[in-house]
Amino acid sequence: MSAEDYGRLEPHLIRIPLPVKLQLHVASDTIEYVYFPEDGVISIVATALDGTSCEIGLFGREGMSETATVLGTDRSPHEAYVQVAGISGLRLPVDVLNEALRDSPTLRGHLLHYVQAMMIQLSSSIAAGGQTIEKRLARWLLMCNDRIDGDQIGLTHDFIAMMLSVRRPGVTEALDRLKNRHLILKRRGIIVIADRAGLKRLAGGSYGLAEREYHRLLGQPLERTGIKYERDSGPRDER
Repeated sequence: MSAEDYGRLEPHLIRIPLPVKLQLHVASDTIEYVYFPEDGVISIVATALDGTSCEIGLFGREGMSETATVLGTDRSPHEAYVQVAGISGLRLPVDVLNEALRDSPTLRGHLLHYVQAMMIQLSSSIAAGGQTIEKRLARWLLMCNDRIDGDQIGLTHDFIAMMLSVRRPGVTEALDRLKNRHLILKRRGIIVIADRAGLKRLAGGSYGLAEREYHRLLGQPLERTGIKYERDSGPRDER
């Protein structure tokens, strides 16, 4: 966003820690805050009426939660969790964002472009749903890798199973196959990206469209070529 738009928000931003599994939004609750992670990965999770859950989107330091506010509503049926722990994120009262959206066409346009990018990511996830677990897992690991520094991703098999809406044994078998192809390394609670180019070949066309569209809409690269955001010293830490 522009420096002027950031200046509208900066006095109200509070820096908070982002430990794994921290819930940022409860489904159907009134939205009180929006969050801008400075690192880590956040999962947007949908839960069906029968209680089954799956991830429908993810974002990191390029994004925000909850996008429903940008569209003019005060709640969402989805939840948001910290999937990969980050050091910190910025929390903003939703009333401040709503006022800024009313006053600034440039901020409103910027965030609407982000909402469009997330809709494209969701449609890409739906299209990938018919692929093999290995292809879906490759795409998902690439998306996580895009949003962190380094190649180590702290994830458990149970968490991956929930995110991909598959059974845990299927995740274990798929990870073993990726390891045997030398695409990843496995450590306890950690997956290491060993061959990113190989993962891209495996993911095929399921990876890349959403990343390209994010770049077009927001003007910044998302795919792992090194999207870097300078941590601003302005927002104060949570007390």
